[in-house]
This record gives sequence, C-alpha cells and structure tokens, in this order.
Amino acid sequence: MLTMDQYELIRIAHRTYGEGVKALARRTGHSRNTIRKALRGPYPGYQPRATQPYPILGPFLSMIDRWLEQDKDQPRKQRHMAERVFQRLVAKHAYTGCVSTVRKYVREAKLKLGLTACKVFLPLQPDPSREAEADWGQAYAEINGVLERLHYFCMRSKGSGKPFVRLYRCERQQALFDAMMHAFLFFGGIFRILVFDNMKTAVLRILQRKNREEQETFARFRAYHTFEARFCNRAAGNEKGGVEGLVGFVRRNFLMPVPKAPSLEELNARLLAQCIAYGGHTISGRDKPVHVLFEEEKVELLPLPAVPFENNLPPLTKYPDKYSTIIFEKNRYSVPTHLAGYPIRIICFIDTLEFFSQGKRVVVHPRQYGSGKWQLAPDHYLELLRQRPLAFDCARPIKQWRAQWTPEMVQLLERFRQTHEFNRGTKDFIDVLLLYHDHSATAIEAAIAEALTIGIRDSEAVRHLLHRRTPTVPIAPLEQYPRFPEADVTVYAALGGVQ
Repeated sequence: MLTMDQYELIRIAHRTYGEGVKALARRTGHSRNTIRKALRGPYPGYQPRATQPYPILGPFLSMIDRWLEQDKDQPRKQRHMAERVFQRLVAKHAYTGCVSTVRKYVREAKLKLGLTACKVFLPLQPDPSREAEADWGQAYAEINGVLERLHYFCMRSKGSGKPFVRLYRCERQQALFDAMMHAFLFFGGIFRILVFDNMKTAVLRILQRKNREEQETFARFRAYHTFEARFCNRAAGNEKGGVEGLVGFVRRNFLMPVPKAPSLEELNARLLAQCIAYGGHTISGRDKPVHVLFEEEKVELLPLPAVPFENNLPPLTKYPDKYSTIIFEKNRYSVPTHLAGYPIRIICFIDTLEFFSQGKRVVVHPRQYGSGKWQLAPDHYLELLRQRPLAFDCARPIKQWRAQWTPEMVQLLERFRQTHEFNRGTKDFIDVLLLYHDHSATAIEAAIAEALTIGIRDSEAVRHLLHRRTPTVPIAPLEQYPRFPEADVTVYAALGGVQ
C-alpha cells in the first residue's frame, strides 16, 4: 500500500522530471501496476473491507442471531442489549473477546433483522385554517394560597402555529367542550379538521385501523360545530407532534415558576394574554411570522355558530337531606332550609351548579371538584340558627363564613353578648347577618364600623345606620311628564235625574 509520501514522490518524479514507470518501480520497490495507478488517479487511501472477519466471535454468531431473532416476540423493554449478549457469552460460553466487537456485531445484526429500524418522517406544509391539534397537559399552580394540580387544554393551529391554552380542574367532557369553544373564539372560527389522541371523553371504543366509535355527546358537539375529528394511532404522539411539543413548552415557559393567583379565572386571563403575545418569530420553513399567518388564516376558518352549544349535563332532580344539602358528585351543596324535603332540580355547568324549586332559581353555587367538600351558603341557615343560638359558634356554615369576617364583625358579636345574655346577644347578631339578604357586604361592614365607633349595642340601631347610608331614589317631579286633559265633570250632574 502506497503511503502519501511515496504517492507524492512518484507523481513529481514522473510529471516534473520525466522518470519512467520501470525506473520508479525499481526505485520504490512497488510493482509497475501500482505505479501506473498512482499516476492515473488520486491517492487511493485505505479501502474498507468488503466483509468484517470475527476470528474470536465467529463461532458464536449463529447463537447471537438466534437470541436476537427470539427477541422479536418479547416486550420491547426486555430485549437483548449488546452488553447483555457479552455477559451471557462470557458467563456460559467462555468468550474471550472484547465487548466492543460484540457491540459492533449486535448493532449490524439488529439492523439486518429490523429490530432497530430508524423511523423516517415526511416534511409537511399544512394549509392555513385547515387543521389544528388538541391535547391535555398537567401542571401545578397556587390558587388563593392553595397548591392545586390543574389540567390545561392546548390547541395549536398547524398552519400558523398559533397556540391557545386554558386551565381547568378536570379533564371531563364538559371541560373539553368548554375549552374548545373558548379556543374557537380565540382563533376567530372553526378548523375543518381537529386531531386528537384517543381520549375517553371523545372515543368510546377503538375499532380496527383508523375507525373509532365516538362518545354520543362528543359526536353531537362535533356535528354542531361541523368539524372533522381525526384520532391518532395508539402510542403515536408524533402524529400530532405540534401540540405535543406545545404541552411541554407551556409547562416550561407559561407555568414556570409555579404561578400564583387569587382565582383560576385570573390565571386563565394571564395565559390568554401570553397566547395573544406569542408569535413574533418565524417558524422554520415558513416565510412569515406566526402572528401574520394567524391573522391571514382567520378569514378562511368556518364561522362560529350563531347560538353557543349548550354545555351542561342533563338536568336531574334530587331531594335535600337533613342538613339541607344536596349531594352531587360526592360533594355537598346547601339550599335554603325551608326547602328541605322538597324536590330540587339541578342544572350542572362546567364551573357552576344552578338549583331550581318550582321553576324558580333559588341558588347558584360554584362547582366543586374532588370529594367530601361542603359548599354552604351561610344565609341558608341563619333563620334556623336564630332558633338554636347555642349552635352558632360550631355551625359549619358560620365557621366557613367567619374566616372572611372583618375584625369589626367579631367585635360587634362580643359586644352584643356582653350587653345582653349569651343567647339574646347571639340572636341580635344574627339579625345583623340577615341584612346581607338585601344589602351589599361593603355597606353592612361600613355600618358595623360606625356602630362600634359610637357605641351602638343592638341590631335595630345598626339597621338604622345602614338605611341612613343607603342612597334613596330621587323623586322625579311630575312637571316633566305630560298631563291628561282636565275631566269634564258636568256630565255627572245629569245623572242625578236618572231613576
């Protein structure tokens, strides 16, 4: 084999000094054919072998092939790695070669057997406004001082790359529908095709190939909004890779560090602002920034329905129990005590529950998630507590409400109890709390603060202060309204002669 120095010597001696092939062969010790090859073409370098011999590993190759062939029927995470093949050869077959040789052969054998085939993907250029992808993610946030695990819905346009994100306390079907309707409003219309994984809220049963049996309510929602739903193959998240990447991006950027907010609504408002601001960059392979493509695709989207989809569960009827509460999804909700034992109709929305009695709405409660929670309205129990004042301090609705009282309210309760005997003072304070039925909390708290300042010690005086603070409706002068013409009373004189 020629070295680079010999190759250079041969070419310079022949081309520059005219030395012949025969003389160069004698001088270098190479054959005439080798000299002619050096003069005819570029430096050949080292040629790879057509086949790689395995002098030590050779007797074991068929055994290794058999092990790897058997792996085709084994779980993916319990197949032979090269290290394990080496360990078995050493322990049971007295192999004396090195592990690198085993690694090289196992890599070649797996490729030949199709065990490590590299996936190839097609470069795509989606049409604007045609498709979007949807998925759920999970993250933690501190809501009103309580750390909660929340679920966030993501939708991403495949055309423009614009994202939409919204937080929920669950991934139920109502949450999915509510999130999608908010997403349609954000994008300004409806995409013709939406891509999902096989979420239970949409898919009832996975059939052969791409066929799916959809949940009845999801099919009704899809038909109302006139989009086509496409579902990925099992364990094939790459089929909606854009939104899969968005789920991680949102967690690392929009929800890092762990966000804090007084309410879920305020946190969702922050996320919406971040989604609107997103898009100043240009995605690889596109010729315009995200926000420009987003504005262009709006005009191509399907229009929103004139009437929003009714996203509530079928109404149901329940009876309040002995605590004047109704149990719904393992949580309790209060109704006025005078309705105990009467049928109550419940309409369930994603974030509220509405309770009706004889066609009249009696209370609206925020919907609770989880189990064992009590959503009590204190004013439902005030009349009953006035009859049983000894239960006032340990009543669950009062304990929940007391955490929100101002210091002045606590002082007023103590003053009433000191002025009157315990029960009467408690009843008098309940009369003050009953004012919340007809007046705002701000006005009542201001009246209580004034009552403490001037030394008032009964509820009637507090009521008087509150009424004095309540603005009265001005009386409009009658002169500004048109008057009827004066009546002709002379006609009544003629009636006197009628028998």
